[in-house]
Amino acid sequence: MAHVISDECISCGACAAECPVSAIAEGDTKFEVSADCIDCGACEGVCPTGAISAE
Repeated sequence: MAHVISDECISCGACAAECPVSAIAEGDTKFEVSADCIDCGACEGVCPTGAISAE
């Protein structure tokens, strides 16, 4: 898994919509990145709270 989403996530879904391989899905309390992540970084730029970072 190349990227992680911190507790700063507000569950807006912007990252999931941007992911080209659908590796981001809504979890119980925040969105989560799956092992299918290809480390493209597209999600980082659209997160309004900066909750996504490289692992």
